[in-house]
Amino acid sequence: MLYLGIGLILYGLLVFWITLAKPGKIWNMGKIQGFVNILGDLGTRIFFSVWGAASLGFGIYFLLKAL
Repeated sequence: MLYLGIGLILYGLLVFWITLAKPGKIWNMGKIQGFVNILGDLGTRIFFSVWGAASLGFGIYFLLKAL
């Protein structure tokens, strides 16, 4: 559980970084552009923020559960 918690925390931070920084090579990938076409730019950023928050929440939960 410890490694899963650490991995989810790192993944959540990566998702938040991608959402805020919008690096060109990652943001212009086909899957993300599919989200942008369906949800719009703001909707995609909100979706990724919720996804990152959920990942952080579960990561913290698993980390505390392991300790």
